Amino acid sequence: MKSTGLMMLSALAVTAVLFSSCRKEPLDDMTAEESRIYVTNYDEQADFTTFKTFSIVDSVAVISNREGSKKELTQYDQQLLAQLKSQMQGRGYTLVDKAAKPDIAMNVSRIDNTSTSIGYNPGYWSGWPGYWDAGYWGYPGWNYWFPSYYSVFRYNEKSVAIDLVDLKNAKEGSNQLTAVWNAMLRGTGVWNSNNLDAMVKALFDQSQYLKATN
Repeated sequence: MKSTGLMMLSALAVTAVLFSSCRKEPLDDMTAEESRIYVTNYDEQADFTTFKTFSIVDSVAVISNREGSKKELTQYDQQLLAQLKSQMQGRGYTLVDKAAKPDIAMNVSRIDNTSTSIGYNPGYWSGWPGYWDAGYWGYPGWNYWFPSYYSVFRYNEKSVAIDLVDLKNAKEGSNQLTAVWNAMLRGTGVWNSNNLDAMVKALFDQSQYLKATN
């Protein structure tokens, strides 16, 4: 699989990260749009012009490490599926019902994962190399220490995964289908329907090989 990734960073933001001596934390000034990442992967052996018809799921799978998996069709999901259909049809593929044996199938999932980790800091003594000792403050021969402590980090990530599965070349007896294209939407606001038009367009803009004709 070959992978392509696009992070929406403006030239100004990149310049700020590399050269600004005034901003200690340039990522704090990053907009939600600049934080979004669009990643696509595809099978280099696949000839996308050999596929003519496609079908898409009628709802979106929601995968969560807290609540398990379920199917939903929210207003966001409907808009997402509509955008994907439009892009595929714009590339020359014909939308058909799944009962019509399409050449490729499109699966769509929303992923909602929360991770928790615990960190341990053993503390330190002022006598360690590199630390200021108490003599600097007028207490020669003294030292000081910072007690050990635990930290708990909780991180939540919402993303969208889109897979194109080759049904045309399914081999009987193998019980395995091949995914020929995958896309991921990650970053702030990927579950916001106001951003869908731009996000889906970005995925297909960086997938110029994905078309029914040369």
